[in-house]
Amino acid sequence: MRLRALLDTEALGLRLLGGDAELDRTVRGVMTTDLRDPSRYLTGGELVLTGLAWRRGPADSEPFVRLLAGAGVAALAAGEAGLVGIPEDLVAACARHRLPLFAVDERVAFATITEHVVRQVSGERAGDLAAVVDRHRRLMSSGPTGGGPDAVLDLLGSDLDLQAWVLSCTGREIGGAGHPLPGSVRAELAGAQQAAVRSGRPAPHRVAAQGGRTYSLFPVRGGTGTADVRAGVLSDWFLAVEADAGEWPAERLDLLYGVTQLIAVERDRRDAARTVRRRLAAEVFDLVRGGAAPAEIGARLRAAAPMLLPGAGGTPYWQIVVARVDWTGGEVPSGPAAQAVLEETLTDPAAPGTESADRIAVAHADDEAMALVPLSGADGSGGPEPLHAGALLAMLRGPLSRGLADDGRLTIGVSAAVHSPEGLRGALEEARHARRVAAARPGRVCAAGHEELASHVLLLPFVPDDVRRAFTARLLDPLRDYDRRHRAELIPTLEAFLECDGSWTRCATRLHLHVNTLRYRIGRIEQLTGRDLARLEDKLDFFLALRLS
Repeated sequence: MRLRALLDTEALGLRLLGGDAELDRTVRGVMTTDLRDPSRYLTGGELVLTGLAWRRGPADSEPFVRLLAGAGVAALAAGEAGLVGIPEDLVAACARHRLPLFAVDERVAFATITEHVVRQVSGERAGDLAAVVDRHRRLMSSGPTGGGPDAVLDLLGSDLDLQAWVLSCTGREIGGAGHPLPGSVRAELAGAQQAAVRSGRPAPHRVAAQGGRTYSLFPVRGGTGTADVRAGVLSDWFLAVEADAGEWPAERLDLLYGVTQLIAVERDRRDAARTVRRRLAAEVFDLVRGGAAPAEIGARLRAAAPMLLPGAGGTPYWQIVVARVDWTGGEVPSGPAAQAVLEETLTDPAAPGTESADRIAVAHADDEAMALVPLSGADGSGGPEPLHAGALLAMLRGPLSRGLADDGRLTIGVSAAVHSPEGLRGALEEARHARRVAAARPGRVCAAGHEELASHVLLLPFVPDDVRRAFTARLLDPLRDYDRRHRAELIPTLEAFLECDGSWTRCATRLHLHVNTLRYRIGRIEQLTGRDLARLEDKLDFFLALRLS
């Protein structure tokens, strides 16, 4: 389609501000962005929609327009919402680079323009299939009764023989046609997608996954882009197609990008549906943190129960999960990113792609995200089983570590389940304390649960660094020096001896040593450190030193 046809479509609310001589340009796609440099996502011929959030001053217009013109976009359309006219510096920059500029009436949503362009371009490029995709567009945006992403993915399978799945950043399957992907493959693809986004590689991303199958990954970006890819890398969806898109013609690639834009509409709809749950969670946590009376908190929970546990009998149990995402430099807000991670992570995997799967309520404050998770009623009806930190860690460590790369950390704390308003304050503090325990551990993704707070591990992370270093050096440095000089194995021997509870026979068997050899090594350890491993106090000191090192 041509720009002139867009301008002539009254329903789109476009007003031409410059570029009359360029209206015969062909539009090959559409992209919504507020990135200061969106060039990595542009292939040429797009109508670029922007809310101007990238513009901090007049000097920003020239480099932004220069990048668009260099990428070969068809035109730029700027939204007027919240503005008193389009800035003159932007109009002048577009004129210098011969880039047509439209103003979008504040009453017209970018989604309306996106759907129109996708419909027209797909109709010209993919014939009957795009027409069928358009008929299913309404299924994806018509609410809970719609077909969701599966409606369009079914068409890709039936008309183009393409098996495709919509996956979350954690590898959760949101929609898919045909057979479900194994969990290990989904996690591998999610990690590969995040690594590609962090490296800035242009899409689609080609991945040779386990089993010898090749997948092409297309990002699904809902809403408005942000200036830092880290803000969305831990929450974005993507489309995984079982095919190598490297040899595809431009027409087929355009069709797949059109499908991702339709799926982005569904993503935005589901995100909007979470608004009420987020507000509800914020109200509950404000009451809990503010020390409100249990009766007041209980009233809020009773209001929450029908939405989060519809049809569940008995008194619901609740669990609290706290998460924090920290980036080097602190430029990306932690709260919204952690909230998005919890919303994607805690959605019920047993009911992928359905509204019933999304019952948790998440809020964020003070750089932490807090999730209110409903569990089974007192009579055992409704809701999932209690969450465990180990299970969350196993699910998230693989895919999200690649999105966090070398400059991010995710830490999570999980409380015990409580079934009364009086217990929520303690559960929140328990989850926060568990998260601090997790933060003291090494690794990009760390989690701790309430059960760990009754162990010595609760104390170890909070030992000051200088005390930690002095304590371990005094006990272990003589052994390390001896091992280094004599190629001995005193440290491993000490660890095994303590793990065997001081049993000479079991330790010797475990290390494949004669008991006399073991006694010699233990004697050398005692001689070098001045400690007696027959005494409980000295055993405990060595145990703690090994844990702190």
